[in-house]
Amino acid sequence: MKAIILVAGYATRMYPLTLDRPKALLPLNGKPVINYIVEQIHRLPGVETIYVVSNNKFFAHFDAWQKETASAIPIEVLNDGTNNENDRRGAIGDISFTLSEKKIDDDVFIVAGDNYFTYDLREQYDLFRNTGCDTICAARLDDRERLKAFAVAVLREDGRVMELIEKPEDPPSDIAIYASYFYNKSTLPLFERYLSDGNMPDAPGYFVQWLHKIKDVRAYIMNGECYDIGTIAEYEAVGKMLTDKYIGGATV
Repeated sequence: MKAIILVAGYATRMYPLTLDRPKALLPLNGKPVINYIVEQIHRLPGVETIYVVSNNKFFAHFDAWQKETASAIPIEVLNDGTNNENDRRGAIGDISFTLSEKKIDDDVFIVAGDNYFTYDLREQYDLFRNTGCDTICAARLDDRERLKAFAVAVLREDGRVMELIEKPEDPPSDIAIYASYFYNKSTLPLFERYLSDGNMPDAPGYFVQWLHKIKDVRAYIMNGECYDIGTIAEYEAVGKMLTDKYIGGATV
């Protein structure tokens, strides 16, 4: 299995914090956001390489981070060649770029590099392995306004996706989908097909919205929480949460 961490966005909503520093390298409780994701990936069996997909603007930052980060799994930083919001590839475009650039023919785990999560990633992996289906991560949200910013799914009793809409104006359920995905290697050629058909290259939920109509996709209902750090207020809230939870490295 290969892992792909998506960090090629420009985080313009978090200026000036991210004007000259990538969002995934902002510190949370003394270490970069991305380090928490790498630690979770280490819980997965059989991951051979972690690919970190950056843009050209911040490539040097991630390259320096990789050189100073101890990891039992090799980390490789890729440059998607973009320099600003106007020429960015989008998350799905970056996934396709990575699959092509590294000629990946293996199961993959894909995650957004601005997520801090407390759920057990191994549980999502186990569902992926036990069902043999592409597997997405979900949680119930009772705030309909917040749901409008997510991909929202309707699930069958067995967890299969029956309907999924990215950023719906009228959410069809309370099931929000987070940017954490396990895909079988047989699914990987479909990324190129999806883009070739002229579909949206941005939020990765658009691909799942298209994919579940072609093959079974299962949802893992997380046993913890996931925070999408998209604004300065959200970043500060997660930082405060971690500061309150850990004093001197000990849980309180």
